[in-house]
Amino acid sequence: MKKGAHVVYDIHLHIIFVTKFRKKVLSEAMLETMKVVIKRVLNANQCELEEFEGEPDHVHLLIQLHPNNNISNLVASLKSASSRILRKEYKAEISQFYWGDKVKLWHDSKCIVSCGGAPLATIKQYIQNQSGGRNKDGRDVS
Repeated sequence: MKKGAHVVYDIHLHIIFVTKFRKKVLSEAMLETMKVVIKRVLNANQCELEEFEGEPDHVHLLIQLHPNNNISNLVASLKSASSRILRKEYKAEISQFYWGDKVKLWHDSKCIVSCGGAPLATIKQYIQNQSGGRNKDGRDVS
């Protein structure tokens, strides 16, 4: 359990983002950059990233949520910050899949699952296993 000024909590969320049109755009380097950005946004919101993994067309996050956060606003911040930084740092790679300056990297939808029912070790193992099927540059080999 985590403790705050007037709260004791243990809230875990499994969040999944999918790339726009399910394009296989995310490389291993992009995923590493995204992990740093996600951690920074979560820390600024008193949350923690407990697990992160991705494939060329989607990412999985396991976060511990501080109860002061609005989940929808937090997810919007995560998607916005990661899209902005990835589009800036990997412009050449991303422009092979998406055109224009106002391109959105992420699909508008998201999956958010409360992780109270399954043991966290099971969810962590599931997320860790999401990297299967990638070659060295992060592209799907299937």
